[in-house]
Order: sequence, then structure tokens, then C-alpha cells
Amino acid sequence: MAGLRLIVGLGNPGTEYLRTRHNAGFWFVDALAAGQGERFGFDGKLHGETCKLRIGGESVWLLKPSTFMNKSGIAVASALRYYKIEPEECLVAHDDLDLPAGAVRLKFDGGHGGQNGLRDIMAHLGHGKFHRLRLGIGHPGHKDQVTSWVLGRPSAMDEDAMLDGIARVLSVLPLAVDGQFDKAMQQLHTPAMR
Repeated sequence: MAGLRLIVGLGNPGTEYLRTRHNAGFWFVDALAAGQGERFGFDGKLHGETCKLRIGGESVWLLKPSTFMNKSGIAVASALRYYKIEPEECLVAHDDLDLPAGAVRLKFDGGHGGQNGLRDIMAHLGHGKFHRLRLGIGHPGHKDQVTSWVLGRPSAMDEDAMLDGIARVLSVLPLAVDGQFDKAMQQLHTPAMR
């Protein structure tokens, strides 16, 4: 399978959303860029902020859409076209209510699970054949509380768990970039022996 050439972090622009659960995808690409001392720059034609890194010897673009979450597909479709990257060479990092805070899962293809950013990307591409990084944010317990939960800041304990999950992903990312998704998933999804 082809490796990764584009990693997209989903979130909402603006300082008021900065550390919210919904911006877990931004947390991930920000951690990736910071780890290499790179900064994002705004690119109007791509409707987002981009930066370029080397991961495991490969050049990879990072993208943070500057649209709101429910319009993420505009930026993703623009970047894929502009950089001439196939959807299956793209990883979209997003928050996931169905996983506990700090749980992280890689997957390819599938539905959007109610995640509005994924829903819009799939609407723009006409399919879901791209890689996803599901970043667990936990669930408030009742569907009526989901919006305020997602747009709220995690507790200190949940934030630590989420950052720990992101660190675990960063350690297997070179495998995924190299196209070794099964190996990356196996390492990521197998709990560490204590």
C-alpha cells in the first residue's frame, strides 16, 4: 500500500477553540510540526495552514483547514488536487467520541460516524477511501451533552491522556508514512506491557 504524503488535522479555527476536544486533530499536527521545529503558514488557495516535514526520510505535507470543521472537505479536496496526492495517501486525524480519552486508532475507509469533518470530506471526495487517525475524547454519557462536551476543554487528566495518545501515534508514524500500516496499527493498538 502507498505511504502517506498528506496528514490533515481537523479542528475549528480561532483561539476560543484552541484546546477543545474537537480540535484533537489540530493538537496532533501541531505536535508533529513542533517536534521538528516547523511552523504552519496560511495558504489561501488551500483554505488552510500548511507546512512540510520529513518523516522517516519522506516528505509529508501537513494541513490544518482554516474553515470550520463542517467545511473541512474544501481544504482537503483542494490540497489533494494541488499536490497531486491520492486520497489513499492521506491521513485525517480527528476527535472520536466513541473512544475513551487517550485511546488512538488507525483505520482505512469506513463511514463518518457522525463526525462532521469526515462527513464533509467524504461528500467532497465522493468516498471514504482515506486513512483516519481516531483520537479518543471520551463521551459525556448523554447525547444531549455531546455538543458542549466536544466544544469544551478536557479535564487535566483527559488532556494528559490525549497528549499521551498523540505521543504514541508519533512513535509509529514513520511506519505509516512508509506504507507499513499493519505494522503501525499492531504497535499502536497493542497495549504496552507494564
